[in-house]
Amino acid sequence: MGAGPGAPVRVEKAGPVTTVVLSRPAVRNAVDGPTARQLADAFREFDADPEARVAVLWGAGGTFCAGADLKAAGTARGNRVAPDGDGPMGPTRMRLGKPVIAAIAGHAVAGGLELALWCDLRVAEEDAVLGVFCRRWGVPLIDGGTVRLPRLIGAGRARDLVLTGRPVPAAEALDIGLVSRVVPTGTARAAAERLAAELARLPQACLRSDRDALLDQEGRDEAAALAAELRYGQAVLAEGLTGAARFAGGAGRHGAPDDGR
Repeated sequence: MGAGPGAPVRVEKAGPVTTVVLSRPAVRNAVDGPTARQLADAFREFDADPEARVAVLWGAGGTFCAGADLKAAGTARGNRVAPDGDGPMGPTRMRLGKPVIAAIAGHAVAGGLELALWCDLRVAEEDAVLGVFCRRWGVPLIDGGTVRLPRLIGAGRARDLVLTGRPVPAAEALDIGLVSRVVPTGTARAAAERLAAELARLPQACLRSDRDALLDQEGRDEAAALAAELRYGQAVLAEGLTGAARFAGGAGRHGAPDDGR
């Protein structure tokens, strides 16, 4: 995968935090086929890296992602659309074993919104805008938008955003649960990387197990979801016993710092 300053996707690492940078500023970080492949490869490498704990996805140049590159449609650089393999935007069909945080500046729209929805958490700048802007051009959501959006914000709100294609400012996005946090303009990447570092300091087996249980409860009835949660939890109880012993020894009491490791 290209890693030079002119590459459409580059990876930057700071200890356990991996930042995947989408950098096609001339097209507001729209994703064509080759860029989608590079994004998918970057996240595969992150998931396989034993030293990497949390990833951040950030768009350089003041825009998170304007969606699929419509100028590439119908050409050799067009996005891959097939029922198997990677999604049109790249990693959107992948289920990683570690969390990813979207750092949203400017617009996260159309396929860019679908990329953001694929992430576990979304940190948006106060002037960021999200939305199903592909509604304006008759381009359908085919990379998780109609699945993840209602699961995140509810069916009624999702219908509003999908059918109208209207812009959603950051404050409203926070209000309806579409983003996790709103930060000052120009600080999304730094804020997301700080949050990633916080997550990376926590006991990882338990964090990943609880994340898996959250993901797996979708579509299950309550009894099956509870049983799956127990199975996930039992697999990491040893880490919990270690943490309990640390707590009993005084760590974390009365505001005492505890890095969770």
